[in-house]
This record gives sequence, C-alpha cells and structure tokens, in this order.
Amino acid sequence: MPAPNRPSIDQDPLWDTPEPLPFPNWSALRRLLALRGLIAAGLILTFSLGGAQGDAALIWAALSGYLVLLLAGAAALLIQWPGPERQVQLSVFVDIIVFTLLMHAAGGVTSGLGLLLAIAVASGALLMEGRQSLFFASLAALAVIGQPTFAQLYLQETDPGFTQAGLLGITFFTVALLAQILYRRVRAAEWLAARRKVDIADLSKLNEFIIQSMATGILVVDGERHIRLVNVAASRLLGRSGISPGSRLATLSPDLSRWLDASVAASREEARRRPATIEIGNRELRPSLQWLGEYRASGVLIFLEDQQELTKQAQQIKLASLGTLTASIAHNIRNPLSSISHAAQLLAESPDLGDDDRHLLDIIRRNGARIEEIIQSVLQLSRRRQPEPEQIRLTTWLRELCDDFATSHGAIQPSLAIDEERPESVVSVDPRHLSQILINLCENAIKHGSPGHNQPAEVEVRLRHGRGAILIEVLDEGPGIPEDKAQEIFSPFYTTSASGTGLGLYIARELAETNGILLEYIARKPRGSCFRINIPI
Repeated sequence: MPAPNRPSIDQDPLWDTPEPLPFPNWSALRRLLALRGLIAAGLILTFSLGGAQGDAALIWAALSGYLVLLLAGAAALLIQWPGPERQVQLSVFVDIIVFTLLMHAAGGVTSGLGLLLAIAVASGALLMEGRQSLFFASLAALAVIGQPTFAQLYLQETDPGFTQAGLLGITFFTVALLAQILYRRVRAAEWLAARRKVDIADLSKLNEFIIQSMATGILVVDGERHIRLVNVAASRLLGRSGISPGSRLATLSPDLSRWLDASVAASREEARRRPATIEIGNRELRPSLQWLGEYRASGVLIFLEDQQELTKQAQQIKLASLGTLTASIAHNIRNPLSSISHAAQLLAESPDLGDDDRHLLDIIRRNGARIEEIIQSVLQLSRRRQPEPEQIRLTTWLRELCDDFATSHGAIQPSLAIDEERPESVVSVDPRHLSQILINLCENAIKHGSPGHNQPAEVEVRLRHGRGAILIEVLDEGPGIPEDKAQEIFSPFYTTSASGTGLGLYIARELAETNGILLEYIARKPRGSCFRINIPI
C-alpha cells in the first residue's frame, strides 16, 4: 500500500505511459488520400476500356465530381484544415455517396461496385474508433439497401437485388467489426512501441551518463581502427579534447594503436594477461581490451587506467590501513618504548659502563627515537585535519618562517630570494599546512643538499611569479636525484637514508594537494635539486 499523502506508481506523473502519435494523424490521411486516388484511377481506367455500362453520363459526372473532391481533399490536407478526424469523416461520406451513385448508374447492386463501399467502411473503421465505425457501416448499409428500393419504386425493376443488398449490408458490419479489432491491436502495438522507444532512449541516456562519468577511460574502436565512442576520462588521459567519432586511432595515439595491433595479433588469452603499460605524454597508462564480437569488424572496447593513480590509490589504502593499525596499537607500543627509553637513560647515568656498553646503549636510544618518529609520522597521516585557508601576505610570512627555521636549526639558515619587482602577493592557503610543507622540504635539503664531504648544506628559498601562479622553490647544491628514481621520491616509505622514515616528501605532497597546490621535483644542472610549490592565483 502506498504511504499516506503520497501518490502510488499509477498516480505518479513520472511513471505515466508515453502516448503514441495521435490517430488519425496527417500521415494516415496522406495514405488514405493515396488509396482513394488509386481507386479513382482504377475506376476511370475500367470504365474507359470496358465501356460505361448503364447511365454513362451519370458515371462520368460522378467520377468527375469525385476527382474534384479528391483535389479539394488534397488542398485541405496541405493546409491541414479542418482537423484529421473531420477530414476522415468527410472522406468516408464522400466515398459512400460517390460509390453509391456509381453502383446505381452501372446497373445496381448486381454490378459488383457495392464492394467499393466495403473499402470506404474499412478505411473509416481503421482510422476512427468506437461507434463511428459502426456509423459508417450503417450509412453504407442504408445506401446499398436504398438503391434497390429506389429502383423498384421509381424504375419499376422486378428484381432489383435485395438479397445481394442484404448480404452487402452484413458484409459492411463484419468489415467494420474486424477493422475495429485490427485498429485496437495496431494501437496497442503503437503504444508498446512508443513505450519501448522511451525506455530505450532512457537506457541510452543512462548508459551515456555512466560511461562519461567513469574515471576509467573507455574507447570503442571498430575493425577499421576508427573511434566510435570516447568518454571524458579517455580524452583527459590521452591529452586530447574534442575527439570526434570516426577519427582514426593511429592519428589520435600512435602508441595506443601499436599496442592494439600487437594485442590483436596475440591470442585473446595472452592479450588479457598482458600487463603492458604505455607512456603517452607524461602519463603511464595501463590499457586492457575486450572484444565486442567474434569477428574483426566487431571491434574492441579499450579500457585506459592511469598507472600513477592506481599506485596512488594502493598507497592510500595501505597508509589508511597502516594508520588505523598504528593508531590502535600506538598506546601499546609507546608504553614499552617509554620504558626502554627510561631504562636506557638511567643506565646511561651509571659510572661503571665501558665504552662498548655505551656504544650499545646509544644504538638502543637512537633506534628508540626512530621508532617514535615513525609512529608520529604515521599518526600524522591518519589524523590529518582538513585545510583551513587564510589570507596571508606571502613575502612577510616567508621571512618569518625562514627566521624561525634558522633559529631552531642553529647555524644553517636558508637564504631567501624574493622577486621585489612585483607587489607583495596575498594567497589563500592553510598557513600551518604550507609551513609544514616548507619545513619538510628545507629539512630534506639540509640532509641531502651538501655540495661535498664535510661541507655544510646550502639551502635557498625563492619566491617568484609564474604564468598564472606564484612559485616557491626550495633549492640545494647536493648531488641531486637520479632520473630513474625521481618518480619514486614522493612514494611513502621510500628513503635513501638509513635513519629516514620515507614519509616526509609524501606528507608534503599530500598536504599540497589538499590545499590545491602542486608540488613537483625539478632536477638542476649540473647538480642540485629544486622542489617547486605552485600556488594558483
């Protein structure tokens, strides 16, 4: 039962059944006019070749009038006035009158022309429903019975054909009833077709919406390597916009076209198992395909996934799980860790320890501190708060940050270079997030930015303006990062230091993306590293 004050499905306008085209319609009237024209042409041809039997003058007068009325009907149909129903009624009335006159002029019911009335009745019954079809049959029956009655009363005919007239009248009603059955079935079929058309259109829109909303790139390619469908994600991954159906895949992406040729040449099972990735622009894509049929002409469905996004999602899942696990056991880890640290501190105060024991004690304390640092870093990931952007004056804020960093790190002070030609910029970011990003980058530069053995690290912070963005760069004079490792430095737990956690750069990039900021690494020539923070204006 539907809920109170809530319409049921049958009452809900969203569930209304779509109606087919109104009937009769102009298309049906055009077909009716064509049928009447064929009948007129057939009658003229018949009477011309066989000679007009009976009252020839009346026959040709009736045919001439019928042609004039047909032309009038064509004009009415052209201007679409009067309405369709009225035109059907007038057409049936005209046909009954004209065919009755022709039947009378040709010798009465026995001439066989009374069957033309059955055509008129059937036409009207197929186009008009309900009692109107029976009304047409009644008029035709009265006309076919009236003709022999007139012939007997006024023409003194002894056998005018009442039997044939009665049979024709029964035929008219039978034709009307059968036409009505056919009419209802046709209308039911039209209703069903209209409903199916709406359903198919809705499903097509739903499929289009789902395909275009998918994060996975989708390409449908036919057997001739022409693109038939492409979604938004595929256009973005391929770095092309406005891809039109019918474009050649080789023109759009030669690398993807070569991969598809190699996959099609291999067996289907081998193609499905192939873990190949292709590089398009600055993206590493993992394509896969699904055949749409058993033949080449059926084409294939290509799925494109961003390998970097897949790796990032896997890392986020791993870190989320690790953060949850660490948060739940942090208390149990910290208690024994605190006991170990406290015991090590007390043991360090003992005057009886030798140098070897103190060395072992330093190892305990150093590794205990590293465990605490790892726990703090992972907890920081799991408890990361949402950004709270504020309007900050970037030049003033950077000077204060560099001064605070120098105070807390002793003799190492990052030099600050500012584009003085531009007015001081005001940006909207979370200052605590931006501060943590810069501190992580500066500490990383201190650890790895030494120009040589036993030489202090030199850290430089630059503030300048780019195209549509403000750039903050942290530079060092260290050995730099090998090209084959540059893509891994932002991965969690990736580190080249025995004492590092591998989470500093990962946390910095995560905080940057949370604030809508781009953090990237740029190699310096001939040596050194540059980490650039790109803040959109």
